[in-house]
Amino acid sequence: MRKIYLSPSILTCPKEKVAEQLKIVSSEADYLHFDVMDGIFVPKKTFDYEYLKYVSKFHSLLNDVHLMVVNPIDMVEQYAKNGADIITFHYEAYDNREDILKCIERIHDNGCKAGISIKPLTSEEDIFDILQYVDLVLVMSVEPGKGGQKFLDGSAEKIAKLRKYIDDNNLKTLIEVDGGINEETFKLVAKAGVDIVVAGSYIFDSIDPLARIRSLKKWA
Repeated sequence: MRKIYLSPSILTCPKEKVAEQLKIVSSEADYLHFDVMDGIFVPKKTFDYEYLKYVSKFHSLLNDVHLMVVNPIDMVEQYAKNGADIITFHYEAYDNREDILKCIERIHDNGCKAGISIKPLTSEEDIFDILQYVDLVLVMSVEPGKGGQKFLDGSAEKIAKLRKYIDDNNLKTLIEVDGGINEETFKLVAKAGVDIVVAGSYIFDSIDPLARIRSLKKWA
């Protein structure tokens, strides 16, 4: 049976509570999902590499950094130097395959695993020829840029198609999903073949985040 890893997203975790909350969730989680938004690629602006360095003091999880920015290659070195273990950027951030492959190479050259992410309206087939070069593919099951959205129909089917392609081609690429995760949608993506599940509001908007993590992990 495939192991499913949990990556709590601190997007909705208040900064004044982050040290306390991370010490709580790190006992049960596997990764920490860290959203970087530049206010251009998506409307909202969020964390930077200095905050990544700060929060890394409070946990020993793998730092799962998601760059929702224009020209992500320019940010790779800063995040790699400040604690990133995985750096994922968006397929839609570049207009051509050459630039995408250069960004993947830059991530690997800086000692991190590389991920490619796709927005809900991007077909999984668009990245089939990229999957052999990355360690992870991140399926956005909401529109990127805002926490607390509802899981979009069709996301589980997209995961299932990626799972089939990856398995049929003997690739080691992990499948991650982010957006609208709760106990019910976790079951859907688990059945579809996901490897890593990001959950933000479901965990950090609760008075008992550890209980919420355990409610998901029982289906892993």
